[in-house]
Amino acid sequence: MAGRINDEDVKAVRDAVPIDAVVSEYLQLRNAGGGNLKGLCPFHDEKSPSFQVSPSKGLFHCFGCQEGGDTIAFVMKIDHLSFSETVERLAAKAGITLRYEEGGYNPSHQRGERIRLVEAHKVAADFYREQLDGPEAEIGRKFLAERGFDQDAAVHFGIGYSPAGWDHLTRYLRGKGFSDRELIASGLSQDGRRGPIDRFRGRLMWPISDTSGDVVGFGARKLRDDDNGPKYLNTPETAIYKKSQVLYGIDLAKKEIAKSSRAVVVEGYTDVMACHLAGVTTAIATCGTAFGGDHIKILRRLLMDNGSARVIFTFDGDAAGQKAALRAFEDDQKFAAETYIAIAPDNMDPCDLRLAKGDEAVRDLVEPRTPLFEFALRQIVGRYDLETPAGRGAALDEAAPVVARIKNSSSQHEVAVQLAGMLGILDTQFVVKRVAQLARWARERGDRRGPAPASSRSGAGAPGGLRHEQVRTTAAPSGPALHLRSPAHRTERELLKLALQKPALVSPAFDAYGVDEFTAPPYAAVRQCVADAGGAETGLPEPRDYLARVLDVAPDDTVRNLVTELAVEVFHGKTIDETYAGVQLVQVRLRAVDRRIGEVQGSLARLGSHVPPEQLAAAQNEVWVLQQYAESLRNHGADAL
Repeated sequence: MAGRINDEDVKAVRDAVPIDAVVSEYLQLRNAGGGNLKGLCPFHDEKSPSFQVSPSKGLFHCFGCQEGGDTIAFVMKIDHLSFSETVERLAAKAGITLRYEEGGYNPSHQRGERIRLVEAHKVAADFYREQLDGPEAEIGRKFLAERGFDQDAAVHFGIGYSPAGWDHLTRYLRGKGFSDRELIASGLSQDGRRGPIDRFRGRLMWPISDTSGDVVGFGARKLRDDDNGPKYLNTPETAIYKKSQVLYGIDLAKKEIAKSSRAVVVEGYTDVMACHLAGVTTAIATCGTAFGGDHIKILRRLLMDNGSARVIFTFDGDAAGQKAALRAFEDDQKFAAETYIAIAPDNMDPCDLRLAKGDEAVRDLVEPRTPLFEFALRQIVGRYDLETPAGRGAALDEAAPVVARIKNSSSQHEVAVQLAGMLGILDTQFVVKRVAQLARWARERGDRRGPAPASSRSGAGAPGGLRHEQVRTTAAPSGPALHLRSPAHRTERELLKLALQKPALVSPAFDAYGVDEFTAPPYAAVRQCVADAGGAETGLPEPRDYLARVLDVAPDDTVRNLVTELAVEVFHGKTIDETYAGVQLVQVRLRAVDRRIGEVQGSLARLGSHVPPEQLAAAQNEVWVLQQYAESLRNHGADAL
């Protein structure tokens, strides 16, 4: 049975791996102010970035979907790993050797499935690379050379060769400690008559990596005429390889895509290679499937929808290429980026173009010129005889619904005007009104494609705004809804943010505050977590450990998410110092005192003349003491606490 990872080692892993470095492997981060970073959330669709990372605290939080936590929680969520698998993966990154309690540690038995499958692919990639240098792989090296790729290019892209025998890789992986079950589950082997045999045999091999750089699958190219398999054979769907969720070359291209706000989508592995070697280092390709919604999500997180982002598709000019372009246009509205299409002269793909005309021709090819919508509409319009009224009307009937799917009203209007020009319809307003009518009908039916506009989604806008505050309480502990227009709720929130982010400014006074001094139940729950974690004063020497303890004692995900939200949210004040902290402390305490005075006086009023004399005297004395305390708070501020 797997041993439990030593707590000190978990802490060492959490401290050693910066959260911003890990998150940056999956999405682009930009400065959000206050030492925080922001990006498009990888856990839900959004137009404006509401996902924030606090490197100093080692936490992330999305103000849209409320996901939050530390580095370990992020990797667990995004890669669907268990806690131990995540710690093991991060430990390997940091070079930390983990200790296991409750028994010895046997890596081959105790590591999680995903870790094992990734390791198998890493070993396989190394094996294939070594085979490319052997005599049998001469045919593979010749294939690469004929397409303009030398040995350095093969090394850069990790290209390898799978031997033609039945079980060369299978036997090699068995020797490395992998079980037959793991080999089948990885897709590297398949069932044969007498046990597992190699899936890929006698082929040129391209390793396919995920965004973090882990090899999760392979693309294999046929080299011999006696190979009866398909021209390209890819890894089957496995626990770590989903073809609709991987992009070949993304591990090499992601930094430049984020830096330049540009991505080039090509059709094949050799096209990616040709583009990168020609200096177009933002090129990526799908792996045996059409470009779709999950691929868009990957690119959007890197492009971050900054308004100047560009995505350029390269398709062949033949019928299949035109069909692929139209299919890509169906998902166009899921991008905030501008989308373009590039078709080389003579319908050459980037690899052939580089061979025929050199690197400069490839760079020139991917300069954005023809918007994808324009290409798609021209393909539709081109099928009709525009010389006749009937032909123009039929073309409009097919093209107008396509334009109506454009969500941005000004863009929709502009494209509708261009459509009128393509069709040769002089009455431009007729086309504009037709498109607007179709768009309105679609909205009324509720079947418009693509995500809702940013303004209509929960969590849109600045973190800490009223909208997200109201929405997040749907899953919060029971009690009245949180409204930041409420001075009490706003001040309680600021005080909790201080206790989590800057405990030195509110300690030790904060630890004397009762849970009942926080009127919103979600805030009271966070206050209880701070108490259960040892109090805000324990956060002075090691803030990260303190926040980790607060998260650990949270009773459920709802409270835990609110903790991360408060721990990364910016303060409302311009200067966050002892004076600012004192104001929040005083306001929360003063409101609690005033509430208690009201409660006692209300009880006396309800009882009227039936109050026993001794009870009346005690109540009046309590009210007098509280009133004096309230007056002192108003006059002397934090000094009266």
